[in-house]
Amino acid sequence: QVQLVESGGGLVQAGGSLRLSCAASGTIFSINAMGWYRQAPGKQRELVARITSGGSTYYPDSVKGRFTISRDNAKNTVYLQMNSLIPEDTAVYYCNADVYRTRFAIATTSYWGQGTHVTVSS
Repeated sequence: QVQLVESGGGLVQAGGSLRLSCAASGTIFSINAMGWYRQAPGKQRELVARITSGGSTYYPDSVKGRFTISRDNAKNTVYLQMNSLIPEDTAVYYCNADVYRTRFAIATTSYWGQGTHVTVSS
């Protein structure tokens, strides 16, 4: 009953920028953490960025200083600003949200979007 829809992917030259958006909808009481993951062909899914409900962020070294995650709690939306893109950033990017479905929930349930393609050319 919770759906995440990503947008903003596309083709960009190395050194360029993209801004991804992910909007959550459905039966949602509140959202705890939200994040972005990516998966390239033949590789494992990896965490790109994570943001808590309070705004604390985490980035792996591979994107630190280049990517910025942010969120709008009123809109149940998370963003990923990607700057200084390199070919290694090419992947399908997935949005993730840890959702409290109701006020009675004891724990969150994790939901995923369908992904948006990002291709960085050299």
